[in-house]
Order: sequence, then C-alpha cells, then structure tokens
Amino acid sequence: MALKKANSSIDYTEIVQSDEFKQLMARKKSFIIPLTLFFFIFYFALPIMTAYSKVLNTSAIGDINWAWLFAFGQFIMTWTLVTIYTKKASNFDQIVDQILQKTVGRGE
Repeated sequence: MALKKANSSIDYTEIVQSDEFKQLMARKKSFIIPLTLFFFIFYFALPIMTAYSKVLNTSAIGDINWAWLFAFGQFIMTWTLVTIYTKKASNFDQIVDQILQKTVGRGE
C-alpha cells in the first residue's frame, strides 16, 4: 500500500525535465548505442563473410574452420555483453532510485 501511495505522488513530468534524468538518459545512450552497434556488426559479419568470401572457410584447427570459431565467438560475445549490461544496469538503477527519492522527498 505504501508503494502505491508513493507512486501517486510522483510527478513524472518533473522527473523527465530534470537535469539528473537527462544526464542519466545521455549516459545510457552513450553506453547502449556503441554496444548495440558492436553486437550487430559482429553478428552480421558471419553470414556476410561466409556468403561473399572464402576467408572463414579455411582450416583453423584440424577439421574446424574459422566459420565455426567465429560462430562460437558469437556465443561468447553475447554472454559477455549481457554480463556487462547487467552490471551497468544496476548502476543505472541506483541513479534512478536517487532521482525518485529526491523527487518524492520534495513532494512530501
């Protein structure tokens, strides 16, 4: 019940217009966009390189070619990005909590 009461007193327009919120959004954007671009480039490099070149078809280790290693690398890349994002998101959540506490604290 206390959470519902706290939510009803939050002025979201004020939060969105605050400098703290704008800084948070800028920080999130500067973090998420480069990681997203890296992900898409790395992800689409495999089908593009296998379709238009023979570079990944050469042997890397015995019968395993570079395409298989690149594909396995995509799993590693995905888990790494998820881990990085999860850690960074907890920092963003702390900033959000600070913004909410500051806003709700003024409204009481």
